[in-house]
Amino acid sequence: MKTSTVGTLTWVLIYGGLLIACVGIAVQRSAGSLGTPLLIGGGVAAAIGFSLIYVRSRMKGD
Repeated sequence: MKTSTVGTLTWVLIYGGLLIACVGIAVQRSAGSLGTPLLIGGGVAAAIGFSLIYVRSRMKGD
């Protein structure tokens, strides 16, 4: 996989995951049961994105 693809995927996962986690917090305050899976899913996506920063730093250049 190209380093630019990993870099793009990293930021999409981080920002998308944090956005979904924030939506999960807002929904959890009103609906309850739907907010928890959104919060967990967003947190997992953001964590994967943060781990891809390490993977990208260990890849060789293009």
